[in-house]
Amino acid sequence: MSQSTVFAEPKQVTHPGFPEMLSADDFKAAFRNHPAGVAVITADIGEGPVGLTATSVISVSANPPLVVFSLSSASSSTPTVKQAETVVIHLLGADQISLAKNFATSGIDRFADTSIWSRLITGEPVLPSANAWMRGRIVNQMDAGDSTVVAVQILQVNLPGESGRTAEQARPLVYHDRTWHSLSETSVVK
Repeated sequence: MSQSTVFAEPKQVTHPGFPEMLSADDFKAAFRNHPAGVAVITADIGEGPVGLTATSVISVSANPPLVVFSLSSASSSTPTVKQAETVVIHLLGADQISLAKNFATSGIDRFADTSIWSRLITGEPVLPSANAWMRGRIVNQMDAGDSTVVAVQILQVNLPGESGRTAEQARPLVYHDRTWHSLSETSVVK
């Protein structure tokens, strides 16, 4: 795993009529109108499994297969994920909303229901009902504000169809304006 990179303080450029610094609330409000797919990220460094719901997972390269996601410093799972060598990223569908809510809830044992998870032969906690999951090795981390951006090289995938579900049946779960949504054939815009 590479060393963390820390961004230097941004250079402030002032423009007449504009505030010098954007508020966190204004920034969050802008992104409330930008939908994102929902994923659950799990890891275990030998002290028990941890997991969190994330809407920041994006693919960045097909060759090699790389994804990135961000971790909030406020998440109780962040210290473990940052120390992990590998993680499992679960891409959720609308019928897995209970998983999204479970792993987004603070102060609970997210793995208490042993029927929703198992372990891969390599030891990572996996949620078999997810639309798709990807096991990967953390290759880089970068501190960015109050978050950490994590880059993961994907080593293994389980795709729709491998679990008996077709891509058409795997309606993606999307988060938009603090509300859960589903994409389906009827949501196509032409």
